[in-house]
Amino acid sequence: MSTVTLTADSFQDTVTDNDIVMVDFWAEWCGPCKSFAPVYEATSESNPDIVFGKVDTEAEQALAGAAGIQSIPTLMVFREGVMVFRQSGALPQQAMDQLISQVRELDMEDVHAKVAEAEAEAAQASQ
Repeated sequence: MSTVTLTADSFQDTVTDNDIVMVDFWAEWCGPCKSFAPVYEATSESNPDIVFGKVDTEAEQALAGAAGIQSIPTLMVFREGVMVFRQSGALPQQAMDQLISQVRELDMEDVHAKVAEAEAEAAQASQ
């Protein structure tokens, strides 16, 4: 599967409606983004079960702002709607492959339990 362009309108549905979603926040003028693009594209081709999205931070400034993007490229990975990885900077192919293996191996029952626990603690703290 090749990469898909994500917009403010499609971002949330894409993240919640797919098991694993990788998102590359980039811009045309960004040198590191251009060097990362072939690695990201190659990774998308070799992992057809994963959605590989791209967000053009120039065209989607509100989305980039809502995501707290301060430097690009920034890679986010979501599994079952939960962000499980976020890092700025271009990753080499080997690191991408390792990241995908780690995301596939996550115990999502445990991840969801920890998210629920953190949300409960935050709700309790705000009372």
